[in-house]
Amino acid sequence: MRQSTISVLLSTMILCVAQAFGQTAAAKAGNVENGKKLFVADGCYQCHGRQGQGGSSAPVGSYGPRLAPPRIPVEAVRIYVRHPSGGMPPYTARVLSDSEIDDIFAFLKSIPAPPAVKDIPLLNQ
Repeated sequence: MRQSTISVLLSTMILCVAQAFGQTAAAKAGNVENGKKLFVADGCYQCHGRQGQGGSSAPVGSYGPRLAPPRIPVEAVRIYVRHPSGGMPPYTARVLSDSEIDDIFAFLKSIPAPPAVKDIPLLNQ
């Protein structure tokens, strides 16, 4: 198998296991304000945008996907942050603790979802 195929399969398996785990384990609340500070301090915004909207302002070649509001459980985020695929660097527990990931997740959860396309008049003309 090609390396990219293996990465996709591994990421999918990790997310499935994490989602199953997330149904039985409650996420810690996390601190929204600290999460916002960490999101900037640890450079997450550089690829994912300041509001987790995705990396339209990311450096060339380092586009990051939309993160806010999160659609996966915090457990899946922790697993992915520790063992990412693609261009994202891994963040070990020495760099970003589980508690800090909880805070970043709380910040991302605090960001409202964008409006649906059908609710934007200009896009429906």
